[in-house]
Formats: sequence, structure tokens, C-alpha cells
Amino acid sequence: LSWGCFILLLPSGATTSSKSVTCHKICLCASNIVSCSKMNLTGIPMTFPRYTAVLDLSFNQISKLKAEWTPVKLSMLHSLLLSHNGLTFLSSEAFLYVTRLRYLDLSSNGLKILEEFIFEPLEHLEVLLLYNNHISQIDRTAFSSLNSLQKLYLSQNQIQRFPLELVKERNRLEKLTLLDLSTNRLKLLPIQELQVLPAWIKNGLYFHNNPLPCSCELYSMLASWHRQELSSATDFRDDHTCLLPGTQKEKALTLELNKVHLNCSAVTILDEEAYLEQFIRLGCDTRQRYMLKSWVLPGNVQLSSGNQSSRVLSDGSLQVGPITLEDSGIYTCYAVGESFNETLYVTVLVHNATQAGGQEGMKTAYTTLVGCLASAMMVLIYLYLTPCRCICCPVQGLDKRAPGDSLHSSILSPPFNRHVAYLDPKGLLEQNGRLTKSLAHSAPLPQLSIGCKHNSSTGITDILLSFLYC
Repeated sequence: LSWGCFILLLPSGATTSSKSVTCHKICLCASNIVSCSKMNLTGIPMTFPRYTAVLDLSFNQISKLKAEWTPVKLSMLHSLLLSHNGLTFLSSEAFLYVTRLRYLDLSSNGLKILEEFIFEPLEHLEVLLLYNNHISQIDRTAFSSLNSLQKLYLSQNQIQRFPLELVKERNRLEKLTLLDLSTNRLKLLPIQELQVLPAWIKNGLYFHNNPLPCSCELYSMLASWHRQELSSATDFRDDHTCLLPGTQKEKALTLELNKVHLNCSAVTILDEEAYLEQFIRLGCDTRQRYMLKSWVLPGNVQLSSGNQSSRVLSDGSLQVGPITLEDSGIYTCYAVGESFNETLYVTVLVHNATQAGGQEGMKTAYTTLVGCLASAMMVLIYLYLTPCRCICCPVQGLDKRAPGDSLHSSILSPPFNRHVAYLDPKGLLEQNGRLTKSLAHSAPLPQLSIGCKHNSSTGITDILLSFLYC
């Protein structure tokens, strides 16, 4: 704001003490407006009237704003202008007596650091101008108490970190609709976090003219904002540049990366897909907050209160369900606001299947995969796993000197590792190898001897057979 000549007018009956500002000597006063602009002031050595609503101290040489700059509480002051002063220091108590401020201009100064809770007393502040300073460090709590802040101008500084805490869910300033970070030193953007922000926040989020590296992610985000006609993308289309890979750091227009430089994929808005019996929620993401929204169903059918499958939620979105094939088509959202109106279209494609059926198919596929993996593991165990010693076999009756093996693995293992099940032939065989008839009927059968000693080449079957025999 710039203030020209003011008519010297004081309310009738109003008097100023000797400590109050002398308007006709130092400043210009017009009712509740006090202008001390371009007066070569190096400090603020006077007391202003308590009824002051607008105070202009711009274009002076005030390098420090101390805690005692105003010894009286200016409860009526809503606008304070301190631009073009070479201001380098802000006291943490500088705003204790001006807590009703709604407009604060600190632009075009020499500020370098914004310390923690520096603006804490200004709960009613709506507009804060900090552009054209030398700010390089911003404490994460510097703006945390500004619950009424709507517009924050931080362009033309030396900021390297994107202050995501100002716009991110749960931490953001609820009323902030404009954040200007253009012409700084940002080299990295939290693209994924910015993409999910509501359109009314992205509409006022300016980050052009920063040394950002070119990438297809940056192009996709900016192109989608441009398709939505967001002001931050359309108003400064030619100022959205990035640095190409290489030593020369050549600049390129971000919105042309898909044509010339990086061959990025074109941005398309996908349709909403749904399955039978499913419930879906269609958003009406408008560029302006607090708009009055209404919906029209496919076939230009007006949404009535008697409609059981579609209803408008408190945030203006539309809930549809349980979905049927007849719910396919184009849904139209009409939004009416104070500044402008918007019309958004959402196309819904309904698949002729339930989502549960698709899930069952996935479960079957996973079950088959797990079965195959289990079978492969069993084969590997059979071939390579060294079994434990046979601890259940009785010690008696075993020939420890004779090498043993299982009946099954004797087929596959070398001959010298076989286990042998045998009968003692002494006194049982004739010369022709047959049992004598008397012995065959009267003599008891000899004890069956089984070898239980294993070597490292046996498999899982040996273990099982050992337990069976024992």
C-alpha cells in the first residue's frame, strides 16, 4: 500500500498529549490513519494515538523493531506497513501491543531468519507480506499460531526448504488460500504430498521461477494442475521452468518436457472404475473453498431426496451404491461460489462383476503359488538336507560296524551305504536253498535286524522309515 497526501483532520474534541505524535510536524493524520512514510525515520520515538487503525512507517530507515516501539496498546490497529526500511531485526515481543493486526507488510527489507513463534501474538492476522527479503531460514513454528492467516507472500527470498507444514493435512493453516514461494532457491518439491492437496489449496500455491530439476513427476503434477485450470499453473505458465540434467544446467519450460526433452507421458484424467454392489464416493474438487455444490446423474437425471442409491455428503461429494450396471455414465457437479462458478464431470465405468469375485480369483492364484513353493521346498529338503541321528532305534541288536541305509534309499544310494533287513540262515536252508519242512513249521523265526545308521546323503524318507521301524 502507498499513501499519498492526507487531509489533516482530527476528530473534534480530540487532544494529544505531549508524548503523542505531532501530526503536523512528523506524520500525516486522517482520522484514524497515521502516515509517517518517507520521513527519514531511524526509529519510532513517539507514541501513537490509541485510536490508530492504519499505521504507515514504510520507506524509512528503521532497521530494528524492538519490543518497546509502542509503549501503549494499540487495540484498534489492524494494518501496519513497514516495507522498504532495511529492517534486519524483529523482537520476539514486537507485536505484543498490536494483537488485533489483520494486515502486516514487512516486504523489501533485510530479514534473514524467522525465529520460532515470532508471530505468535497475531492470532487475527489475515495477510502477511514478507517478499523481497533475504530470508533463508524459517523455523517450523514461525507461523504456527496464525490461525486466521489467508495469504502469505514469501517470494524473492533465499528459501531452500518447502514449508510443507503450512499446507499439509493436520498441520496446515486452515484458512490459508495463498502461499507464494516463487523466485526462491527451492531445489526439491514434495510432489506426492502436493498432488493430494485439495484443489482450492493448489490453486493458490505458487512455486514458479525456482531452480527445480526437470523430471516427469514435476511435469505430470504441473500438467494436471494446468488441466484443472488452477491459477498457480495457468497464470505463470511461461515462468514454470526447470533445469535439465547436465553440466550446463540449461533451463526448459516444464510444460514442454513431454515434447522435446524428457519424452514424458501425456497426462490423462482416468475414469472412475467400480464393481457391482460396491459403494463409491465421487469428489467435487473445486478451485474455491466453501462452494454450494449440486449433482446431476447420468442421463441428465436430477438428484432427488427420494433417490436411495445416491446422496450428497456434507463436504459436497456424492456417494453412490450399491452399484448397478445402470450407474455407469457421466456425473456432473455444479459448484456455485462468490467469485465464480465451476462445472466438473466425473465418468464412472461399472464392471459386470463383483469385487469379491476378483478377490476370490486372487486368493486361488496365491494358494496355487504357495503350494508350488511348498512342493519345491520339499524337493530341496529331500535332496540336500542332512537328517539328524536316529535317536529312537534300540542299541541292542544293531551291528554298529556294518554301514546301514534305509530300504528306500538303498535303491538310489551307493551300494556301500545300504541298510539290510535279513534273516539268519543258519540251520534253516538245505543244499537246494529250501527250508526244511520240520524247521519251517516248528522253528521260530529269527529276529529281524534293521540298520539305523545314516550318512549325510540320506533324505527325509530315511527319517520317516526309521521312526516307523523303531
